[in-house]
Amino acid sequence: MRVLIVHNEASGFGSDAIYEFQRSLLREGDECVLRLLSKDATDLGASLLEDAEEFDLVVISGGDGTVATLLYLLRGRDVLTCVFPSGTANLFFANLGNAAEPASLARACRVGHSVKTDMGEIMWLDEEGHKHLQGFSLMAGVGFDAQLMQAAIPAKRAMGQAAYFAAALANPRPEVMGFRIVVDGVTYERTGITCLVANNAMIQGDIELVPDCTMTDGVLDVIIAEVDVAAKLLHPLFVGLMDHEGKHIGRPYLESFRGRDIQVSVSVPAKMEIDGDPVAGQVQAFRARAIPDCNRLVVDPLSRYAVETDDEPLFGGTEEMAFPR
Repeated sequence: MRVLIVHNEASGFGSDAIYEFQRSLLREGDECVLRLLSKDATDLGASLLEDAEEFDLVVISGGDGTVATLLYLLRGRDVLTCVFPSGTANLFFANLGNAAEPASLARACRVGHSVKTDMGEIMWLDEEGHKHLQGFSLMAGVGFDAQLMQAAIPAKRAMGQAAYFAAALANPRPEVMGFRIVVDGVTYERTGITCLVANNAMIQGDIELVPDCTMTDGVLDVIIAEVDVAAKLLHPLFVGLMDHEGKHIGRPYLESFRGRDIQVSVSVPAKMEIDGDPVAGQVQAFRARAIPDCNRLVVDPLSRYAVETDDEPLFGGTEEMAFPR
């Protein structure tokens, strides 16, 4: 078994769990190459994945931003990939639903069961008219959510996820703006404080912002928060605690659409974020599209994407490894 691990040491709180995972994964005769992602990398890690097809398994270790960047580089390449949660929130990993213990994740890798998953791709022009293109695995959006991500950066390493709530309390009356949204050719006009395009819609607390949003359906969800003060967002979050999947009570103040190709125009220049990372400057429009079945991700029996199969493990040594039941 040949394994490539690409790890971002700057993600999260600097946990060494990836090395525990490495020890659990490897068996006699295996080969493992560990590459560290540089903070100053101009190619965003592309050089580290040039030879990904030469390995039996590629492990990407970092936060949501790192995961999205590296999955985008691996799109369409049919590389068996394991996502290891090393970030602050690890929302993509939570949406995937694998067991987080390093030994359990190592066992899932040796078993090698996988699912083909989608990504989103977003294009926008910056304030100087330069075109940008980037992939996202969770969601991207303009408005209040991007303002929160920007405001949370200074406290993120010390406070973790609590930094986002502190940022929300510091800005109780965000700007209301108009959105012109075109979903697969159909136009909608809405007002609110944020507009998101989501490949995955589960946030902290296992709350689904919209029901039935998965990364295997080949489409993206557009979510608009039609409120005028931040406090009203507590209502859908409170409802979400009672109805995590949003299939019974719904999501007050949140409206959603679903499609493959989405164009969003904003009435005023606004901040934008992609998978939790703020984009420099402001934007007034963007276009997003779904990229179906572009990654092959390791899943274990706890994942919502697990498929019943009688296939034998791809690699040996699984009988030596415990799995929680």
